[in-house]
Parts: sequence; C-alpha cells; structure tokens
Amino acid sequence: MIMTQVEFNSNLTTIAKALKPFAMRLTKDLDDAKDLLQDTLIKAFTHREKFEEGTNLKAWMYTIMKNTFLTNYQKMIKKNTFIDNTENLHFINSSNYVAVNFATTNFALEDINKAMNILHEEYKTPFMMYFRGFKYFEIAEKLEIPIGTVKNRIHIARKELKDMLTMYN
Repeated sequence: MIMTQVEFNSNLTTIAKALKPFAMRLTKDLDDAKDLLQDTLIKAFTHREKFEEGTNLKAWMYTIMKNTFLTNYQKMIKKNTFIDNTENLHFINSSNYVAVNFATTNFALEDINKAMNILHEEYKTPFMMYFRGFKYFEIAEKLEIPIGTVKNRIHIARKELKDMLTMYN
C-alpha cells in the first residue's frame, strides 16, 4: 500500500521526536541540534520521492540526519581552512592550531560494522580470514572448500560491502 502525502508528513512528525536526542548527540548544542533536525525534515520532505515504500522510514531519516551533519561539518572545516602565505609556512607546520576530532572515523567504523553484520556468514568468514592475513589456500584448507570458492566468496563480500558503503566510495 502506497503512503499518502498526509501519512508521510504525519510519520515525519512522529519520527522527529525520536531524532531529537540523536541530533543532540551529534551536535552537542541545543540550537545546532534544532537546526540539524529542521534541515533533516526539510530534506526528507523535499526528497519524499526517493523514499522506497516498504523500507524503514525511521532509518531513512537517521541516515539523512547523519549525512547532513557530516556535510555541514565538512563545510565548516573547509570554511575555517586558510591558505598560509607566509614564507616559512609557519602556520601549516604548527601543531598549536590542530584540532583532533574522530567523528567522521567513528561514523565510518559504525557503518562498516553494520555492513559486516549484514553479510551472509559464508561470505563474511572467508573475507575476514583474508583481511586478517590468511592466504587463499589457508582459508580453503581451514573451511574445507575449494580455493576457487574462497576467491569467489571474498569477491562477492567485497562487492556487497562496496554496494552497502557507497557513501564512502
């Protein structure tokens, strides 16, 4: 059954309440969290046609919010970047002006772990063994399958992970 515009809008309003704590966790500031929530709702509303019926609307909204946050964060970083025209490039080489933030890395790791958990075990096991340094023939012996099957399953695992993690391609 296709969701009407009224149902979609009603669901957005309901889900918005659940998104508030997530926005606060991302931004660590009430006003920024409200702005992020508003941006997320606007994007969801204007891109309604991209929502696939039968999928999880709440998860779709969380993805929009996370991507909006990351995009805004990257814009802010670029905006605060300056070109050092000094002769000795003092500012570029100075560690006094470096801020460390692992937000992007944490999101990527979280997404990779989710994708790995979705992979079928028959593909995940040889892929993880290969990732840990096992050779094809060692994996084949350990799993008692032909080496061609090992190579095929690792190839399929890579392809599925790449498809699930398109935002990092």
